Parts: sequence; C-alpha cells; structure tokens
Amino acid sequence: MDCTHRTPRFSLSSSIFKALKTTLQFWTPLLLTFHFLHLSLHLLFSYIFFSSSFYLFNLLSSINIFWVTQSLRFSFCILFPSGPEISQGQSELQQWEFAIHEPGVTHVLVTGGAGFIGSHATLRLLSDNHRVTIVDNLSRGNLGAVKVLQGLFPEPGRLQFIYADLGDKKSVEKIFLENKFDAVMHFAAVAYVGESTMDPLKYYHNITSNTLLVLEAMAKHDVKTLIYSSTCATYGEPEKMPITEETQQVPINPYGKAKKMAEDIILDFSKTSDMAIMILRYFNVIGSDPNGNLGEAPRPELREQGRISGACFDAARGIIPGLKVRGTDYKTADGTCIRDYIDVTDLVDAHVKALEKAQPAKVGIYNVGTGKGSSVKQFVEACKKATGVDIKVEFLPRRPGDYAEVYSDPRKIKRELDWSAKYTDLQQSLRIAWRWQKSHRDGYGVSNELR
Repeated sequence: MDCTHRTPRFSLSSSIFKALKTTLQFWTPLLLTFHFLHLSLHLLFSYIFFSSSFYLFNLLSSINIFWVTQSLRFSFCILFPSGPEISQGQSELQQWEFAIHEPGVTHVLVTGGAGFIGSHATLRLLSDNHRVTIVDNLSRGNLGAVKVLQGLFPEPGRLQFIYADLGDKKSVEKIFLENKFDAVMHFAAVAYVGESTMDPLKYYHNITSNTLLVLEAMAKHDVKTLIYSSTCATYGEPEKMPITEETQQVPINPYGKAKKMAEDIILDFSKTSDMAIMILRYFNVIGSDPNGNLGEAPRPELREQGRISGACFDAARGIIPGLKVRGTDYKTADGTCIRDYIDVTDLVDAHVKALEKAQPAKVGIYNVGTGKGSSVKQFVEACKKATGVDIKVEFLPRRPGDYAEVYSDPRKIKRELDWSAKYTDLQQSLRIAWRWQKSHRDGYGVSNELR
C-alpha cells in the first residue's frame, strides 16, 4: 500500500467525503490501541507456549510483528490518506487523482494561479478547454479564487491546485516529475515597486531565483513552451515615448531589475534550447472578469503597496479615509505620473495568443498595452465617475523608484500575434471592477488556510 507523501492536490470536497473521513478519524485511534494490545498479547502467549523452542518463538514473533505493523500501516493511511506532511487542514478540500497526461489536451501549469492575473488566466484557459494545474504558495494569492474556479469547472481532471513554494527546489522537481505539462505560464512573483526598494533581496529571490528553478525543471522534464510574465518596469524611464520592444532596458528599481535578470536567464537559455518562449512585458493592469466571477483582492497589509485601482476602490467603500497620490512634480501635463492601463481581460487574451503562436526554438518578446497613457489625476477622475463616489485625495511626495511616464507601442504584438486591446475605455474597465468590489467587500471572504 502506497502511503508515501505526494504534493497536495486539491478539489472541492463532497459532504459524503467529509462524513466518511470524520468517521474514520474517530475510529482509527481505537483501532491503533487494539493493534497495540493485540501485538502485546501475541508476544506474551508466544513466549509462554513456545519459549522452549528458541527458533520457533522468533519465527512466530516475527510473523506477528509483521502482521500487526501492516495493520497499523493500513490504519495510518486511513487517518492520513496522503501522509502526515499534508494531513492538516483538508476538511474543505480533498485530493483528486489527476491523470498525468491526456492525449490531445493541452496541460498548462499556471504559477501564481491564485493571484489576480493568474486566476483570470486560469479562467480563460479552462474556458478554452485546456487542463490547468495551479501552483501557488498563497503568500499573495487567494484560495477563494481557486475555489471559485473549481466551482465553475468541477469535473475531475480539469483543474488541479498544488500548494507549493517555487523557491523550494525539491517541491518544484516533484511537481514536474508527477505531471506532464505541455506549457508553463509563469506569473508567480511579488510585484510592488515600493516594496522592492525596501526589501530588494526578497525580489531577487522570488523573481530571479525562482524563475531559474522553474526553467531548470522545464528543461529537465522536456516541457516545450514557456509564456513568461514580465513588465514594462524593465525599461526604467526611457527618454522617448512610446516604448517599443527595442527600447533600451534600464530598470531603476529592484522589481524591474529582478525581472530583467530573469529575462536575461531565459534568453541565454534559449540559445541552447528548442523551447518555444514568449516574454510579455505588460503595463499597469486594471479591471476584472466581465462576468463577475473573479476580481482583485489584495491582502490588507499590502494595500499601501498595491495598485492605484485597489486604493481608489478602498477609498470609495470607506475602508480607507482617502486616496494618497504620491508625486505631483513630475514633468507631465498635470504633474502626476502617466501610465498605460491595460485591462486584465485583454492581458489574458494576449497570453492565450502567445500560447497559440509560440514556435519551437524561437523567442517572442512583446509589449502588452493600449498604446495610450493616462495621468494619475485622470485615473482618479475616471474612478470617481465609475464608483459614483467623490473620493478624497491627499497629495504626497514621490515614491522611491517610480518614473514619470510610461506607455507602450503595441504595433508589434498586433502585427505578429493579431492582438489588440479591446477594453480601452478606462472608465468602463473601472466600472466592471467596481461591480465586483461592491459585492465582495471582504474580497473572496475565504481564509488561505488549507483545512
């Protein structure tokens, strides 16, 4: 009987499973006690009746010990169906057997799939009839998003969730060993510019080192396609706008530097590999699923570092007293930063296009943006109109690591991938996101503890 530890794989549990497990957990300690007493009595009677025969006594004792230890092992597997390392916290989530490969169906590993962008990408992939494995350590993601996805696609074999940290080489190796992936969409990363200036080593470990581990595992297990989630922060603060893919990369904060290092590793690796690689450098992400299934739900402790859209919505809902705008002395028309805001639905569509168009032994690098910039003040006004709330705004000094103006030139991705942004009305994207925020005041309302 195989009772070895496997990487946790979860799906929504049924009431029958819960009842069965509760019953087994009640009776198993009694069975263990019975086995212990049974072994003791066997040894005692064997000694009394066969002590005169040393060899016969040893033989019978060995048989008894073997029989009882196997019974103990069986009982232990009932109590811990996947080993003691993952026995904690599974009353709401259960394991499914997930076939290692299904012919004719693309199996995509989505790292960071419990996060804002990753969960939306998973939704799209599942809607397109792909199989998806999410790997996430839930340090920034939401287990609630995974549960929503499992509820939308409950069939066994469609969606697998693995709780793991990509910084753990053994876990990464185990994941790739136990699965057959056709492609990897690598979203998992810490992604706050301000935080990166305060804790740069976290960003180099989480982004650069973890990407290296994923790439090594892909190469070892012959995974053919990588779609890498990069950022316009790798460009820094270019002198000329709009930004093209040929614009020199001179990042000015640890977040952008860590992403550029990861890109460099991928590009160097590509010279000796036939892997199909797509690198997407995208701009400021907003919006949410138009059908209202998913949205952005940052951790409360990270709201200070989060996206401006999240801060606007928090202010509109009264969670925070007002919006803090950092920097009004930039060399722009109204003194505030200019950004290219890309809707998450469009961004996910770009990833799917990249997956479809990826070619062996080739690297594609694309900016993903609308091609137009909006200032922070313009963004705030659009947010006020979308929410119908006159949000209080406080203007503060600049934040370290920020740049004045960034927006994309999307012509290359349009030409080569036939992709262009559809949700280009800033107020419309904010209105869709606000609809989800209003009905999810506490985010997904689900603890990230696996129980």
